[in-house]
Amino acid sequence: MQFAHFDHLVLTVESVEASVAFYSRLGFEYVEQDGRHSMHFAQNKINLHPAARPVAPFAACPTPGSGDFCIVVHDTIETIVADLDSAGVAIEVGPVRRNGAQGPMTSVYLRDPDGNLVEFATYVR
Repeated sequence: MQFAHFDHLVLTVESVEASVAFYSRLGFEYVEQDGRHSMHFAQNKINLHPAARPVAPFAACPTPGSGDFCIVVHDTIETIVADLDSAGVAIEVGPVRRNGAQGPMTSVYLRDPDGNLVEFATYVR
């Protein structure tokens, strides 16, 4: 196989509405199609599956708050911090140095309404 990239990831959420409100504040675009809910950014998407009615097929133990993922941002860490502050989103950890798939990065961590750990990172140039 010749792997290319991720297409999307799925978060199991208690409230689709709360997740849509949160990710929309961060600049993601909400799309509802055929009863399915997703948040889009750049060329990526996060599907939102309600815990009470997961969309088949689904993970063996779909659980709200079990996600942990990193989104690379093309801005400076100072801009990321300022944008999160403007959106009223608390940073849990950071800025801190980390190592990403393509080398050194600076990251901040936050939690979405379900407690998923969301990392925003910028590569060190």
